[in-house]
Amino acid sequence: MSAPDGGTTLDELGPEAPPAPRPRRRHRSVTLVLGTVLLGLVAAVAVLSVFWLPYDLADTSGGRLEQPSSAHWLGTDTLGRDLLSQTMVGTRIALTVGVGATAVAVLVGVTLGIVAAFAPPWLDDAVSSALDILIAFPTLLLAMLIVAAQGSSTWSVVVAIGIGASAIAARFARILAKRVLAKQYVLAARTSGTGTLGIVGRHVLPNIWPSLVVNVAVLFGVAVLAEASLSYLGLGVPPPNASLGRLLQQAQGTVLTAPWGAIAPGVVVVAIVLGANFLADGLRDRFDPTRRRAR
Repeated sequence: MSAPDGGTTLDELGPEAPPAPRPRRRHRSVTLVLGTVLLGLVAAVAVLSVFWLPYDLADTSGGRLEQPSSAHWLGTDTLGRDLLSQTMVGTRIALTVGVGATAVAVLVGVTLGIVAAFAPPWLDDAVSSALDILIAFPTLLLAMLIVAAQGSSTWSVVVAIGIGASAIAARFARILAKRVLAKQYVLAARTSGTGTLGIVGRHVLPNIWPSLVVNVAVLFGVAVLAEASLSYLGLGVPPPNASLGRLLQQAQGTVLTAPWGAIAPGVVVVAIVLGANFLADGLRDRFDPTRRRAR
């Protein structure tokens, strides 16, 4: 075919070349980034409190219920203590208890869940029934009973919350492990003589860890909220350590006249819980592409 002006024809140009492939952009979950940023900021405050505080926690040189100022950025409480210093220490304690309780819950729960998955049917049913009873029992109430029996201390709070949340981790791990054990390649491995520890190490844990990581993020938020609730009720980490829940309880009587006493600890608790849930949601998207595409 000739061009009207005698120029190059379409036939001379040849077939149209396919467009160059665009570089694949790695998906970034907004919730994953937001959760990481929130928890990162909170963790930075907690680490900073180890090395630096504006005032000593026992310093009562400030005026009673002073408003936020250049001297006291978040104001003071009813005893004249700096609220920024107390909030920073309370943040560190909240994260410490949250990480410790989550570790206890995962260690106890995942171990129990995997053992139940390998157990005979009658033992598996017994463990499942016990887990259902514990899950139906409020975690906070169970933690209150354990703290009341052991006495109030940081360690007792960590153990109480961890044991209370371990039932959730155990049931979750049991369900995941039983799904893996039903796979044909696992049945073949067991038939070939692979031992229980070998199956757990080669097949069970590598297949369930992504879902466990998501569950760990959720449990961390639950643990921090439980610690704040226990401290609010007077059963958390004992004085002189500051606690976000105790700061909220102390500000309860002056929330109308001096609301700044409740704002800072409340914002930190909300930031930690939201950050943990955002992180869990983002990790779920990352590990489950089908769920991400469905959105």
